[in-house]
Amino acid sequence: MAIVFEKTKGLTDKQFHYCPGCTHGVIHRLVAEVLEELDVVGKTIGVAPVGCSVLAYDYFNCDMHEASHGRAPAVATGIKRVLPEHVVFTYQGDGDLASIGTAEIIHAAHRAEKFTTIFVNNAIYGMTGGQMAPTTLIGQRTTTSPEGRNKELTGMPLRMSEMFATIDGAVFVERVSVHNVAHIRKAKKAIKKAFEIQLEGKGFGIVEVLSTCPTNWGITPVASLKWLEENMIPYYPLGNFRTPEEGK
Repeated sequence: MAIVFEKTKGLTDKQFHYCPGCTHGVIHRLVAEVLEELDVVGKTIGVAPVGCSVLAYDYFNCDMHEASHGRAPAVATGIKRVLPEHVVFTYQGDGDLASIGTAEIIHAAHRAEKFTTIFVNNAIYGMTGGQMAPTTLIGQRTTTSPEGRNKELTGMPLRMSEMFATIDGAVFVERVSVHNVAHIRKAKKAIKKAFEIQLEGKGFGIVEVLSTCPTNWGITPVASLKWLEENMIPYYPLGNFRTPEEGK
């Protein structure tokens, strides 16, 4: 009998701990599938963050390193420089990357460090109880902005991909989403391209993935997919912001 579907070898058999409707699991699978398809699982080192995906080392079937909060890019820099023949990636949420770790990721991109970053943006702090994040939308209610984020008090949400697109060392920058099947396929294509660029030694690559957090958003998993589409995508437009020219 022909096998038409099987679990990717890029993931372990450990069951995910994520809340129902959270799309971290989808993103994990896309990364794992890409690593398997590129035949690099055995030479990949991932760096896990502090946040909902802090236990990523239990799920990816490659070598993993745990980093302090926000410091994954610094750790990845050291690993890639010592082991340049390995594939290195960081997997970070918006609190980890866009708040406490902003300096690390911006300067890693500026130096054109040759690793890949998967940046999961769900517009809220998930693991710590649903506080306002740098990416929380104006008017969005959180535990620390119960009346909605106020522009006058906290400024506008950070658009990280647009920021990376201004940095010469960031050679590949794309924002995707995983709220439906069509966009999941596009997300996988972008993730694969980012890893291919690393294998070609061209520089730093980042894929921002818009994700859901039904638990802290206070809505159902199905409603969260619609909320992402109707509220996040208009402010965080999908698409490629930077890619190397062919032949360079």
